[in-house]
Amino acid sequence: MNSKVLQIQPLLLKKRLDDGEDICLVDVREDWEHSLSSLPGSTHIPLAELVDRVQELLFEENIVVYCHVGERSYRGAMILMESGFKNVHNLIGGIDGWSQVVDHSVPRYRAGG
Repeated sequence: MNSKVLQIQPLLLKKRLDDGEDICLVDVREDWEHSLSSLPGSTHIPLAELVDRVQELLFEENIVVYCHVGERSYRGAMILMESGFKNVHNLIGGIDGWSQVVDHSVPRYRAGG
């Protein structure tokens, strides 16, 4: 199966969340990154643990995966799609893009820590 990962822009995700859509946000960043900032209500599963923890997301219909800038979350979205999830999106620009475009109160950080 070679499905293309769907992408979602931060502003569209914000609108869908504001409209009350039931979207499961999955943060695939490392623990230290998650401790600095995260999107409200997100589930934290580091990318290295995602394959072993997909059962935690079994009943989720709409999933948006995010990381720092969108690269690890793209891989995470691929893992979920390969595991049988149908409606999976990658947040373009990750939490860094969210901070710049949607919510300036979300702290930005450098990849090195």
